[in-house]
Amino acid sequence: MFARKVAAKLKPNSLTEFTNLMEREILPWLRDQQGFLDLIVLAAADGREVATISFWDHQGNAEAYNSTRYPEVLHTLGRLFDGHPYLKTFDVVTTTFQRVGPAPPPEAENLVQQTGSTQHRRDSYETIV
Repeated sequence: MFARKVAAKLKPNSLTEFTNLMEREILPWLRDQQGFLDLIVLAAADGREVATISFWDHQGNAEAYNSTRYPEVLHTLGRLFDGHPYLKTFDVVTTTFQRVGPAPPPEAENLVQQTGSTQHRRDSYETIV
């Protein structure tokens, strides 16, 4: 499993709009991406800083998303950012996630739980985008 963390500072009073765009536009795009597993969105208490952590089945699928759809995400959210977002990638060494597979749509009521093996990789990268 592979993870991408993107952190950014937001312009004042833009957390609600950021959250709405994530839920209405970005998350549906992610669900369509091959290898996408899940997304966590974090916000600082003052609403001025956010971080997203997306989980992918393999590094190659995360990199494919990074080169194809991620520029669109930056374009969509860019007007809300106060500066450039910061991207860093990680190999997932351990997790408590109980399911492996694409994130279900929000209306899904019954989740099938599966366990999978953890893969270890030695490479990661970080960029300011």
